[in-house]
Amino acid sequence: MNFWEKITGSDMTKEMKSFEARVKNLPADYQAAWVEINGYLWPHSDFTGRNLIPILDGVLGLLEETSADGQSVQEVLGDDIRGFCSALAGEEGAKSFRDKWRQQLNHNIAKKLGK
Repeated sequence: MNFWEKITGSDMTKEMKSFEARVKNLPADYQAAWVEINGYLWPHSDFTGRNLIPILDGVLGLLEETSADGQSVQEVLGDDIRGFCSALAGEEGAKSFRDKWRQQLNHNIAKKLGK
Protein backbone atom coordinates (compact mmCIF):
# COMPACT_ATOMS: atom_id res chain seq x y z
CA MET A 1 0.00 0.00 0.00
CA ASN A 2 1.44 3.33 -0.96
CA PHE A 3 1.11 6.64 0.84
CA TRP A 4 -1.69 7.95 -1.38
CA GLU A 5 -3.83 4.85 -0.86
CA LYS A 6 -3.33 5.04 2.87
CA ILE A 7 -4.32 8.71 3.04
CA THR A 8 -7.37 8.45 0.78
CA GLY A 9 -8.52 5.03 1.94
CA SER A 10 -8.83 3.74 -1.61
CA ASP A 11 -7.25 0.45 -0.57
CA MET A 12 -10.06 -0.13 1.90
CA THR A 13 -12.67 0.82 -0.66
CA LYS A 14 -11.30 -1.84 -3.00
CA GLU A 15 -11.34 -4.44 -0.21
CA MET A 16 -14.90 -3.62 0.80
CA LYS A 17 -16.09 -3.80 -2.81
CA SER A 18 -14.48 -7.21 -3.19
CA PHE A 19 -16.18 -8.33 0.04
CA GLU A 20 -19.56 -7.15 -1.25
CA ALA A 21 -19.01 -9.00 -4.53
CA ARG A 22 -18.28 -12.19 -2.58
CA VAL A 23 -21.34 -11.66 -0.37
CA LYS A 24 -23.63 -11.49 -3.42
CA ASN A 25 -22.75 -15.13 -4.12
CA LEU A 26 -24.06 -16.23 -0.70
CA PRO A 27 -27.63 -17.31 0.08
CA ALA A 28 -30.05 -14.64 1.37
CA ASP A 29 -29.85 -15.67 5.04
CA TYR A 30 -26.06 -15.49 4.92
CA GLN A 31 -26.25 -12.05 3.31
CA ALA A 32 -28.51 -10.85 6.12
CA ALA A 33 -26.08 -12.24 8.69
CA TRP A 34 -23.22 -10.41 6.93
CA VAL A 35 -25.09 -7.12 7.26
CA GLU A 36 -25.60 -7.75 10.99
CA ILE A 37 -21.95 -8.75 11.46
CA ASN A 38 -20.80 -5.55 9.76
CA GLY A 39 -23.04 -3.52 12.04
CA TYR A 40 -21.69 -5.15 15.18
CA LEU A 41 -17.99 -5.18 14.21
CA TRP A 42 -17.51 -1.60 13.03
CA PRO A 43 -17.74 -0.08 16.53
CA HIS A 44 -14.55 -2.06 17.30
CA SER A 45 -12.60 -0.34 14.54
CA ASP A 46 -9.87 2.20 14.85
CA PHE A 47 -10.13 5.53 13.02
CA THR A 48 -9.38 3.98 9.66
CA GLY A 49 -11.05 0.59 10.02
CA ARG A 50 -7.98 -1.19 8.69
CA ASN A 51 -7.83 -3.35 11.79
CA LEU A 52 -11.15 -4.96 10.80
CA ILE A 53 -10.23 -5.95 7.24
CA PRO A 54 -8.52 -9.24 8.24
CA ILE A 55 -11.36 -10.04 10.66
CA LEU A 56 -14.04 -9.38 8.03
CA ASP A 57 -12.11 -11.44 5.51
CA GLY A 58 -11.96 -14.37 7.93
CA VAL A 59 -15.66 -14.15 8.75
CA LEU A 60 -16.59 -13.98 5.09
CA GLY A 61 -14.41 -17.01 4.40
CA LEU A 62 -16.20 -18.87 7.19
CA LEU A 63 -19.59 -17.94 5.73
CA GLU A 64 -18.53 -19.03 2.25
CA GLU A 65 -17.25 -22.40 3.45
CA THR A 66 -20.25 -23.20 5.60
CA SER A 67 -22.76 -22.18 2.93
CA ALA A 68 -20.94 -24.44 0.47
CA ASP A 69 -21.28 -27.27 3.02
CA GLY A 70 -25.02 -26.63 3.25
CA GLN A 71 -25.09 -25.53 6.88
CA SER A 72 -27.56 -22.92 8.09
CA VAL A 73 -26.50 -19.59 9.52
CA GLN A 74 -27.87 -20.55 12.93
CA GLU A 75 -25.69 -23.66 12.99
CA VAL A 76 -22.61 -21.57 12.25
CA LEU A 77 -23.15 -18.36 14.20
CA GLY A 78 -25.77 -19.38 16.73
CA ASP A 79 -28.62 -17.13 17.79
CA ASP A 80 -26.41 -14.41 19.28
CA ILE A 81 -24.63 -12.71 16.39
CA ARG A 82 -23.74 -9.74 18.60
CA GLY A 83 -21.99 -12.06 21.08
CA PHE A 84 -20.21 -13.81 18.22
CA CYS A 85 -18.89 -10.47 16.95
CA SER A 86 -17.84 -9.30 20.41
CA ALA A 87 -15.95 -12.52 21.02
CA LEU A 88 -14.39 -12.35 17.58
CA ALA A 89 -13.24 -8.75 17.97
CA GLY A 90 -11.90 -9.49 21.44
CA GLU A 91 -9.95 -12.57 20.33
CA GLU A 92 -8.49 -10.83 17.32
CA GLY A 93 -7.46 -7.81 19.38
CA ALA A 94 -9.48 -5.29 17.43
CA LYS A 95 -9.10 -2.33 19.72
CA SER A 96 -11.22 0.72 19.12
CA PHE A 97 -9.98 4.26 19.40
CA ARG A 98 -11.56 4.41 22.87
CA ASP A 99 -9.41 1.50 24.00
CA LYS A 100 -6.29 3.23 22.71
CA TRP A 101 -7.22 6.51 24.40
CA ARG A 102 -7.94 4.68 27.66
CA GLN A 103 -4.55 2.99 27.52
CA GLN A 104 -2.82 6.29 26.78
CA LEU A 105 -4.65 8.03 29.63
CA ASN A 106 -3.74 5.26 32.07
CA HIS A 107 -0.13 5.46 30.95
CA ASN A 108 -0.02 9.24 31.39
CA ILE A 109 -1.58 9.05 34.85
CA ALA A 110 0.85 6.35 35.95
CA LYS A 111 3.72 8.45 34.62
CA LYS A 112 2.53 11.52 36.56
CA LEU A 113 2.18 9.45 39.72
CA GLY A 114 5.71 8.17 39.28
CA LYS A 115 4.86 4.52 38.77
